[in-house]
Amino acid sequence: MRSITHYGTTIVLLHAVIVALHGLAHDKIPVHLSSLQSLFVGSTIVVAPIAAMILLWTPFQQTGSWLLLSSMAGAMLFGLYHHFIASGTDRIYQIPFAGWGVLFDITAIFLFLTEGLGCVIGAWAVSTLRRREQFL
Repeated sequence: MRSITHYGTTIVLLHAVIVALHGLAHDKIPVHLSSLQSLFVGSTIVVAPIAAMILLWTPFQQTGSWLLLSSMAGAMLFGLYHHFIASGTDRIYQIPFAGWGVLFDITAIFLFLTEGLGCVIGAWAVSTLRRREQFL
């Protein structure tokens, strides 16, 4: 369906811009990630949503919808824990709200919001495509 493709693409591209800005802030402050965290960020937060977006433009929309939902849910839970709950250098309350800390904090919040919206779009797409398949 055309609207699924457009909404999915829009949220993934918006998310990618925010991820890039947040990564820049991580680099400039600096806030270091462990190897395992870097692997999760690269695969689940960066690559998986882009792969989902590509799949939404193909006959594999159902797979793309599930990938969008799962990657955005994983990203949202990761960010929620590391930016708002766990104590450490990645927690927004421990980064001074000055200089690069402003970008870090704002993008952490916008990541949470876009990932939540990505979950909604992914769930809506899964549900819509499943109903459509039932009528075919």
